Amino acid sequence: MKVGFIGAGSIGGAMIKGLINSGVDPEDVLVKGGHSNRAQELQKELQFNLITNYDELKVTDIIIVAVGSPALDGVFSELKKIVKDQPVVSVSGGSTIEFMHNYLPNYSVALAIPNTPVSIGEGVTGISYAEEFTQEQRDIVKSVFEKMGQLIEVPESQLGIFGTVAGCSPAFIDVLIEALSDAGVLNGLPRQLSYDAVIQMLIGSAKLAQQHNGHVAELKDQVTSPGGSTIRGVAALEENGFRNALIKAVDAAQNG
Repeated sequence: MKVGFIGAGSIGGAMIKGLINSGVDPEDVLVKGGHSNRAQELQKELQFNLITNYDELKVTDIIIVAVGSPALDGVFSELKKIVKDQPVVSVSGGSTIEFMHNYLPNYSVALAIPNTPVSIGEGVTGISYAEEFTQEQRDIVKSVFEKMGQLIEVPESQLGIFGTVAGCSPAFIDVLIEALSDAGVLNGLPRQLSYDAVIQMLIGSAKLAQQHNGHVAELKDQVTSPGGSTIRGVAALEENGFRNALIKAVDAAQNG
């Protein structure tokens, strides 16, 4: 299967890395870059097939658009000249299914929002399909995106908040990692040891929550013994507005 990319910026580059690191042959990844040198620089590292014109995308089985909003009109103006029956998936924040249908009417287009952990195969991507999508085309999209992590179908009306929660929260978690590490250092742990402990704790906790069939509060209850250190810490989080801070962060990212 050949995968075409238009754009190799932050999210496009992360997806390209994720695909190739998952075992996809770099020769089967065709990338058309823009005016910056990001695609060229990334090609030196990953050895994918760097192309220079849209016609070369005709051989692909799926085309992924990963450009900034200002470039969307130009990209889709070119795509309408060359696409055949391969699905087109936009991961650009400024696009909608309606926008894509303006250029590719009655065509199998989809809007997706991945997060940056797709680069290591641990991402989560929300996707909304146009009604023209066949099951065969969905299978093509699924086979590509699941190499980079989990793919979840989401109504387009909810895709924005899904993308905010999944896409912005990695930065919030990075702040959490830094703060927990600082707390460890404050109490005597060497910096690297503190980072190692915090990061592995988060990995293990996330996997445990993923495998747990009940409410995540049940996992919290399992480690908060009466009068113990953990419940005292939880009480301090509540006193300082931890939950509210996270809710406000997501709401600010979503609504500006």
